[in-house]
Amino acid sequence: MNTQKGHVLAVNISEKRGIKKHNIDAAYIKQDWGIEVDAHSGDWHRQVSLLSLSSVEKMRALGAVINYGDFAENLTVDGIDVATLPLGTRLQIGEVLMEVTQIGKECHNKACAIKKQVGTCVMPLEGIFVRTLSSGWVKSGDSVEVIEVQQ
Repeated sequence: MNTQKGHVLAVNISEKRGIKKHNIDAAYIKQDWGIEVDAHSGDWHRQVSLLSLSSVEKMRALGAVINYGDFAENLTVDGIDVATLPLGTRLQIGEVLMEVTQIGKECHNKACAIKKQVGTCVMPLEGIFVRTLSSGWVKSGDSVEVIEVQQ
């Protein structure tokens, strides 16, 4: 298998749903829950969200002024195009094992601030969601490795 590797650029959280997240550099991720201090964590299939730098850069190329976390992603990563990973793919991110459960999502509202600014948004198509299979720390700079791809 061709191993895909990348790294974490930012670890982002928000205290409530529906708002941009802010970078905290490191977070403890709890098995079957997600980032303990994030509003989106819980006992469901979308415990942690990921977005690739390539997706952020697409929006920047359209003129959007974007910071990590502006798409409400928990982990901004580089080196892996997460939108291409099939459901069931397992990732080792820092100390935590995760499994892809959903690709894309419907936006909270039809026209978020970014979509209003540039006419489109990448999170509905290119953001992914995972459930956490183990507990541990994830911090900026940690490796992201695809360890098992479902066929």
